[in-house]
Amino acid sequence: MVATALLATGPMSLRIVLIGQAAFAEKVLNGLVARGDDIAAVYCPPDGARPDPVKAAADTAGIPCHQPPSYKPDAVRAEIAALAPDLIVLAFVTKIIPAAVIEVPRLGSICFHPSLLPRYRGGSAINWQLIRGESVAGATVFWTDPGIDTGPILLQREVPIDENHSAGSLYYKAIFPLGVELMVDSVRMIADGTAPRQVQDEAVATYDPLCRDEHAAIDWARPAREVHNLIRGCDPQPGAFTDAGAARLRLYDSRIADGSGAAGTVLALDDAGITVATGDGAVRLGKARVDGTKEKKPAAETAADAGIEVGTRLTAG
Repeated sequence: MVATALLATGPMSLRIVLIGQAAFAEKVLNGLVARGDDIAAVYCPPDGARPDPVKAAADTAGIPCHQPPSYKPDAVRAEIAALAPDLIVLAFVTKIIPAAVIEVPRLGSICFHPSLLPRYRGGSAINWQLIRGESVAGATVFWTDPGIDTGPILLQREVPIDENHSAGSLYYKAIFPLGVELMVDSVRMIADGTAPRQVQDEAVATYDPLCRDEHAAIDWARPAREVHNLIRGCDPQPGAFTDAGAARLRLYDSRIADGSGAAGTVLALDDAGITVATGDGAVRLGKARVDGTKEKKPAAETAADAGIEVGTRLTAG
């Protein structure tokens, strides 16, 4: 990828509208406030069972917070335009932000994505990196355009993937803190006039759909490494699953284990979890839940509740 011309030198601090949600947006907001930027407003989803963390942070800092159910109405665009932002920062956004909104700021808009773009575009990038057995992940901040994760790259960095990372642990332990750092660094670079726009190479670009149940059924005849990668890539959501008679189990906390037998056979149930034979070895699952329930329990306990014993044959969902 070849860098194009840098932005003209700008002020050391910027007037920003932040759109985002959850703890990630909260940490980015705190970082920008600490940097001395002028946060004109925060936009986050409507309240659920409890206020979004970024809303609470905005309230604490005395920053106006808006919670539109959609960003498509002209009134929302007009409201953001009236704030006269230099920049929009998209920090963990799951709703579609129309081009009419992202084009409002004089310097444009930037967005965080949890992969090394242009690979793994889409809303389940972390899941698919694990499912496909990648050893390196990363985070990217890019300039938004009308496409899905297609805009020019501003900044990106790699992180190693541990062989036992789940989608949850990879995000919270590695990509989350890296992403917050990259977002704040990107704003600094924009303010300093040193932010590049590296055009993404479409020849190596990939896109994946949202990781859902249609991708999460366990085929125990596959090699142990592939089964392990599927389970950890679906942990915590959507939860890789298997059937045992009438019960459907969601399995978590996967490890490669010693053992062999007919694929899908339960080889052991103990305090360490439930060990199941695969096509060329075995995996051990530390946590499980019966589908339709919310609580994860030690896998052996869940298996006992479902009437699963050593020798039970689990089947693909």
